[in-house]
Order: sequence, then structure tokens, then C-alpha cells
Amino acid sequence: MLRYPIDFAFQIVAMYLFFVGVFFGGQAIVDQVANGVEGFGETFEGIIVGWFLWTMAQTAYMGLQQDVTAESRWGTLEQLFMSPYGFNTVMSLKTIVNVLFAFLWGFVVLLLMMVTTQRWLVVDFWTVIPITILTLMPAIGIGFGIGGLALVYKKISSINSIMQFVLIGLIAAPVTDAPLVGVLPLAQGSTMLQTAMRDGTALWEFSLVDLSILLGTGLAYFLVGFVVFYYASRVARKRGVMSHY
Repeated sequence: MLRYPIDFAFQIVAMYLFFVGVFFGGQAIVDQVANGVEGFGETFEGIIVGWFLWTMAQTAYMGLQQDVTAESRWGTLEQLFMSPYGFNTVMSLKTIVNVLFAFLWGFVVLLLMMVTTQRWLVVDFWTVIPITILTLMPAIGIGFGIGGLALVYKKISSINSIMQFVLIGLIAAPVTDAPLVGVLPLAQGSTMLQTAMRDGTALWEFSLVDLSILLGTGLAYFLVGFVVFYYASRVARKRGVMSHY
């Protein structure tokens, strides 16, 4: 970000313009088809929240896999195993940094979206941040799992193209109509985040069941992904493919 500020700025511009096209294109279609039917305002606000979450989920998911691929390509991946802190600790800290960047991306784009659409959402940090963190944990877990595959199989960039659409589907999953969908990654958190930012619902106002599902799915997917990453790193070392790309 600091070394290449122009590139960073245009990444934000590109993401913002992509959202503008989706939002105003959808609004034009609704104006022609729905003719002012009530309820579509909530749909537009849902698009803003969904885009906000998708921006962060994509950054949190892709960060670790891109780090592993880059280190492999540079031939410095083996050096991370020589760290006195341990390889898994180093990669976990890299993931934390990626999540912090995800929040930066997310809130910058969120502010731009609200200014552009003039639809102001409730951003209670005591509610939004905990829900967002727990919602991103499955994406981080998936990132660990895919990062593990990158250690062994190196070039897996084609998976990212598919995962972008998978993340959109998970964020838009109808948890309200089908509660069992809430056990999927991102689904429960997306619904709760939309309720919090659209209706102003505080964290303690959600039901214990909703909070339990959010916490349980977050921890479960994160732990599974981390275990996959741990064993994949051992496989890569046994095969002697750590330094190859």
C-alpha cells in the first residue's frame, strides 16, 4: 500500500466502480419492473451490506493463499520454517494482518457506497466488529485450507475464480427462510450483519441460538482449515516440494 500507492488507489477505484455498476444497474431494473413496490429499499441496503462483507471475506480468504504462492515463487518459503517462532505462528500472524487489511478495505468501500447511494446504515462498532470477525472466521479457515493446497500443489489460482462466486452465494444464502443454511460458512453472519446494520439491532438483542450458530460455525471452519494447513505443510516437507514452484 505504501510502496505502490497508485496501484492501491486504483484497486479501490476499480472495486468501487464495480459496485456502482451493480447497484445502479439493479436500481434501474427495479424501477422499470417493480414500479416502486415496497421492500426493494431493503434489498438495496442488503446489497451494500453484502458487498461490504464480500470485500472483506475475499481479502481474508485470498491473503494467506497469495502469501504462500508468493513465498514459493520467490524461493523464500523454506526460510519461514527456520523462524524461531515456528511456521504456523508466522502464517497465523500473516493472516491476522490480512484481516486487518480486510477491515480497512471494507470500511473504506462501505463509506464510499453509503455516500454514493445516500443510504446510511447503522454502524455500531460494538456490534458490527464482533459479528464481522466471527463471520470472517470461516473465510479465514477456507483460506488456510486452500493455502495448504498451495503448499503441496503450488499453482491453484483457478480456485480463486470459483471461490469469488461461492462467497457471493454464501453471503446471499436465505437463512431466514431456511435456518439450516446458517451452518454454511458466512451465511449466518451475513444475515445477522444485515439485521444489525439495516435495523440497528444491537449484539445483545440477537437470540442465543443465532449467536451460538455464529460462534460455532466460525470456530469449526477455522479449526478445520487450520488443521488442513498444518498437515499439508507436513506433506510438503516430506515430499521435498517446499522450495519448488
